[in-house]
Amino acid sequence: MEMESIMEMLDELDDIIENGRKAPFSNRVSLDKEEVLNLIEEMRSKLPNEIKQAQWVIEERNKILIDAQREADQIVKNAEERLVRMIDENEVTKRAYDQAAMIIESAKKTAKEMRLGAVEYSEGILADVETRLQELKTVVYSESMKTDEYFGQTLDVLAENIQELRMSK
Repeated sequence: MEMESIMEMLDELDDIIENGRKAPFSNRVSLDKEEVLNLIEEMRSKLPNEIKQAQWVIEERNKILIDAQREADQIVKNAEERLVRMIDENEVTKRAYDQAAMIIESAKKTAKEMRLGAVEYSEGILADVETRLQELKTVVYSESMKTDEYFGQTLDVLAENIQELRMSK
């Protein structure tokens, strides 16, 4: 939700630039500096929420890994208990060893798959958040550079106009 509002703010900044007063015979646009700076400040205030969301994803990933480890430990424990019970039976001991080993191996494989799945899921979420933050950073930087360039060009035009006025005296 926070990302949507930041994107909406970027759209609003784009509208401000597109709808600004155009200078005659040029590409330049006059903007309300306070309005643009307020909008940029509001976007900055939203960014920490994206970082909090990334932290939440990390915590959830850790919870998933802990749960997967607990389940794996329980499966291994159950398999070991079953193995002990089966050893007590004289005639079936060899079969019990084989079956217990397969159960333990299966439990280890299942636990590993669960951990890997949780890690991949978390990495995907974090990569997505990182990409969105990079895109946002690029857009904000680009718009900031355009605004700076615009003000520089406007100051150049003003200086030229002042020089022409002085020379026409």
